[in-house]
Amino acid sequence: MHASLIQIAVDPDETVTARRERTAELVRAERDADLVVLPELWPVGAFAYESFAAEAEPLDGPTHRAMSAAARDAGVWLHAGSIVEAAGDALYNTSLVYAPDGARVRTYRKIHRFGFDKGEAVMMAAGEELVTVPVPGLTLGVATCYDLRFPELFRGLVDAGAQALVVPAGWPARRRAHWTLLAQARAVENQAYVLACGTAGAHAGVEQAGHSIVVDPWGEVLAEAGPGEEILRVELDPAKVTTTREQFPALKDRVLGLAAPRS
Repeated sequence: MHASLIQIAVDPDETVTARRERTAELVRAERDADLVVLPELWPVGAFAYESFAAEAEPLDGPTHRAMSAAARDAGVWLHAGSIVEAAGDALYNTSLVYAPDGARVRTYRKIHRFGFDKGEAVMMAAGEELVTVPVPGLTLGVATCYDLRFPELFRGLVDAGAQALVVPAGWPARRRAHWTLLAQARAVENQAYVLACGTAGAHAGVEQAGHSIVVDPWGEVLAEAGPGEEILRVELDPAKVTTTREQFPALKDRVLGLAAPRS
């Protein structure tokens, strides 16, 4: 499987409409890929809290239309990162996943909201469902940014059959070391590929880490971006997940979390 991670730069001088159109063209240019991945909240910026309500859109809104068309034109599976979803009176940080025919096949509402007592944590509602996506050769497990700090979520995705973990993010530069460390840790402990795609640029003055990264099931870094806008192109071997889990069957030795505790 050929995968492309598009590390979008969020420039405050570029309108959301212009960035949406530009990103759609970047997706179309990856027609040789099987899977394309975009970052978290790239239309508005993950830290541009003051713009969330104004830029919120329904699932069938302008980002959906642009990404559906781009996926269809390129003939790729597309994890289109996430949008600020307007759902009634609530906002969600919602990821969109498309098949090569342009059909939206999955959505994922971010479970762990970042910000503690401000920003996303108080402005957005929390998702509740784990989401996997079967694509030819691999089953993808879907998570978003701050989710990366919660290993139990990824264990749940692996239990649901995930072989590759896709993590779009808007990760701040000041904690880049954690980004790299956690991406490798999630790969090693789950014996799965990790495709972690971040943004470049700055959101509301918060410098972004960039450094999107692809890690194999043994924890080896296959590719890593720099700090600016960049496209990572990697080849994933689905058999490597099976081989790693067979040759080093640590997942079979799990004890905790497999059964309800006795009262």
